[in-house]
Amino acid sequence: MTHIPGIVVTGASGRMGQMLIKTITDSEQARLVGAVERTGHDWIGQDVGTAMGGQPLGVTVTDDPLEAFAQAQAVIDFTAPEATLEFAALAAQARCVHVIGTTGMSDEQIAALEPAARHAVIVRAGNMSLGVNLLVQLTKKVAAALDEDFDIEVIEAHHHHKVDAPSGTALMLGEAAAEGRGVNLADVADRGRDGITGARQRGHIGFHAIRGGDIVGEHDVLFAAPGERIVLRHVATDRAIFARGALKAALWGQGKAPGQYDMVDVLGL
Repeated sequence: MTHIPGIVVTGASGRMGQMLIKTITDSEQARLVGAVERTGHDWIGQDVGTAMGGQPLGVTVTDDPLEAFAQAQAVIDFTAPEATLEFAALAAQARCVHVIGTTGMSDEQIAALEPAARHAVIVRAGNMSLGVNLLVQLTKKVAAALDEDFDIEVIEAHHHHKVDAPSGTALMLGEAAAEGRGVNLADVADRGRDGITGARQRGHIGFHAIRGGDIVGEHDVLFAAPGERIVLRHVATDRAIFARGALKAALWGQGKAPGQYDMVDVLGL
């Protein structure tokens, strides 16, 4: 028995799934012990390394997450909201650390994670990168320092395959700005203006989503006042940064008390 944590990757065939598998297998701090895909997927029953077009890794892709989780100390999950809720319950049953990078979850779905968090560690973040989480903290501080003479706009850009908007990171940034201002984001958010919308409301936080090509992820927080603008920006050029952050979270969660955590906790920010 090795002391190196075993990790299962869900959504193994996706872009992030494959990047996570590569990151884990390249790491000396973790072992890949499982790969999960949906029932009926072409990869089921194949060695995940072979399915990815490389050398065998000795891990067979399965559609039985509980069986996979039972062998693991952590699950890394970048899938879809409904699947993530199912995985949360199973990870809690197996007492695995559940790292959630899934975006597009509703407030109700996020609240539904609470029962699982009573039994296991959940680390959930809209973005796993160090740079973005620093940007979140900076956004909160700048929003707190500036009054409503500064309009706040969050602009994000991603590849054309992304299915949710605004991105999870954009919402993190909006929440940070709202917290800095001491307001509820739901009360002040403006999304995707179109048509005759009237003048911008003072104190509101705007969101704009760009989709195109292979953009990994770009996020700007614009603070605009008469005569001056402040722009906080993060540009991701390689999604490996998200995989490395997720692995860091999976390792950090070992031995922690059950509960819900985020990357601010993991990074000590």
